[in-house]
Amino acid sequence: MVLPTEALAQLVADEWGVQKDAIDFQTMPATRLARAGLDALPAARAEFVRRVAGYAVDDLLHYFAEGPAELVRRQEASWGPVLDWARDDLGLTFCRTSGIAHVNQPPETLASVETMALALTDFPLIGLAAAAPLFGSAILAIAVLKGRLSGEEALAASRIDEDFQADTWGCDAEAVERVQAMMIEAQMLDRWFEALR
Repeated sequence: MVLPTEALAQLVADEWGVQKDAIDFQTMPATRLARAGLDALPAARAEFVRRVAGYAVDDLLHYFAEGPAELVRRQEASWGPVLDWARDDLGLTFCRTSGIAHVNQPPETLASVETMALALTDFPLIGLAAAAPLFGSAILAIAVLKGRLSGEEALAASRIDEDFQADTWGCDAEAVERVQAMMIEAQMLDRWFEALR
């Protein structure tokens, strides 16, 4: 496996170094991502770009809650600054709404997201393509890619509604386990993008 930076190779090697009697690829997210970057992406680059751009069409950060007030406050505190950053630093202006009714995004913004993804080399692109579905958001994925947010911060932002519900009603062990697995992926993406800088 030939990777573009020594830091990325070390990230993958570290995953192999902790394997014991049996190799468990579920515990090796960087290895899986590197393999996808080497094997799948070159032949399907346009498809990966479309996937990232597709998340910008119906991005999580477009749809603020109508209530309760505390949930709206949490979303405003977390999502508002990221949307401002996307507008001010990247020139990406997104339309936001309250509720779940679809809101159309400016075609030039969607085209800019696609152009941004297309301009990436393979390994940042495969990381971005993994981050967008993890967070349900191209905006949060780009923020992690650019170092504006950590993977942990982006995951927390993507889970504001779920965390609010858990604070209100409690959560079960299966949900906690699922979030822990997502956190491992989010933290790996931090190291992935850092290794490519």
